[in-house]
Amino acid sequence: MLARMTRFVLPLLTLTLLGAAHAQTKELRLGVFPNVTHAAGLVAINKGLIQKELGGGVKLVVKEFANGSQVNEAYAAGAIDAAYVGPGPAMNAFMRGVPVQVYAGAANAGAVLVARKDSGVRNVKGLAGKKVAVPTRGSTQDISLRHLLHENGLKASDEGGNVTIVPIDPANMPAAFASKQVDAALVQEPWGAVMETQGAKLIANEKAIWNGGDYTTTVLTVNPKYAQQNPDAIKALLRGHLAAISYIQKSNAGAQKAIADQIYTFTGKRPNAAELFRALARTRVTWDINLKTLGEYAQLNKEAGFARDVPDLNKFVDLSLIKSLAK
Repeated sequence: MLARMTRFVLPLLTLTLLGAAHAQTKELRLGVFPNVTHAAGLVAINKGLIQKELGGGVKLVVKEFANGSQVNEAYAAGAIDAAYVGPGPAMNAFMRGVPVQVYAGAANAGAVLVARKDSGVRNVKGLAGKKVAVPTRGSTQDISLRHLLHENGLKASDEGGNVTIVPIDPANMPAAFASKQVDAALVQEPWGAVMETQGAKLIANEKAIWNGGDYTTTVLTVNPKYAQQNPDAIKALLRGHLAAISYIQKSNAGAQKAIADQIYTFTGKRPNAAELFRALARTRVTWDINLKTLGEYAQLNKEAGFARDVPDLNKFVDLSLIKSLAK
């Protein structure tokens, strides 16, 4: 009798354990960049704030990206469920039918234009005939740079002008400056501050890039299908996002350490305290989005030639859940 019960119970126990293990493999795959403009994501990951909200039933899987093009490819391939990314790449993906929707803001401003000390560049007009780095073609920084050039009577070489725009991952830009591959860069923090430490000259601070600094540089995006199928996981993601923003606002020193540690984990490079202090001072971490300026930015994206039209912001952006959680 005991032998028969054992033969019955053991397979049942095995199936139960396998079922429990399968339940624990549910994932939320989140993309993030090693930039201060992604500070909310970096802190949320480093301090375990999102995983805490998800609990034990959903595993947070972090995927590091260097630019928005990589994020768009991952969304299109179904390789991620959510991501911190610039509004430019996100809206371009949305208009191409890629499953992506903005659920929250993450940062305003936080990008600067710097030039090599020996480049001879002293202002935006001085970029004529020069090579300027941006994270990738069609990135938020690429769009901003082209607008700056147009405002100063210049154009990129692919628009018939004489400013060569070179895509380089932000973490690799300091090395590109050191080897004189490029003369200048419009880049997210902390990499602008890092290059300043190495002798680069600040040409335009975050307020001079566009609209006095009142523009969204990073948003938190979600695959709408994943959100529909996993509403609790998305609520947990947004609660972790809000917790990270609150932590950054209350503890600058703690935020600097968490950001530095996470950037080091991703890149093997650690910004120092002075660089991070300067970078955070140029970045406003916030979940909110000024839809008026986002609409104007969509026009800049069109002006830059990366889209034939502008997205329907009512479909592209849904802040209803983050607003309810932020109360």
